[in-house]
Amino acid sequence: MPEAKKARAVGFNHVALEVGDIEEALAFYARIFEFRLRGKTEEMAFIDLGDQFLALQRGRRQPPDDGRHFGLVVDDKEAVRQALHEAGVEVVAGPFLDFRDPWGNRFEIVGYDNIQFSKAPNVLRGMGLTYLAKNAKAIKELTDKGMTPTAIEADS
Repeated sequence: MPEAKKARAVGFNHVALEVGDIEEALAFYARIFEFRLRGKTEEMAFIDLGDQFLALQRGRRQPPDDGRHFGLVVDDKEAVRQALHEAGVEVVAGPFLDFRDPWGNRFEIVGYDNIQFSKAPNVLRGMGLTYLAKNAKAIKELTDKGMTPTAIEADS
């Protein structure tokens, strides 16, 4: 009997995090990141990340994350480092820029220049960005996969 066709995973639509309080979570994240609020209820809030989003859901009850985390891509990693410092948020010891929010969700901050995905020009325009560069390592990794990047610039 032939093997059934499998769906191919092509990316993430969103990540959902449980927090203690929606308003407190939005205030906390606004101290660290610039973002657009997509929508909000008493139980949930949705933060736009271009063509993806972060969902915040009230009701976290588990202990703080240890190794479990997600990598949040930003256009300026050093700006996040500075915002964390100014907000008095402790950075997790180690080789990366990791921190936990007040509810124990662990973030790893990753610069766009160092990742293997590219935002399409129309998505960048929608985010108010026109150009985001890749470093040599990311370009090589993309090229090795047959995904050679070009300048990611919005139409003028």
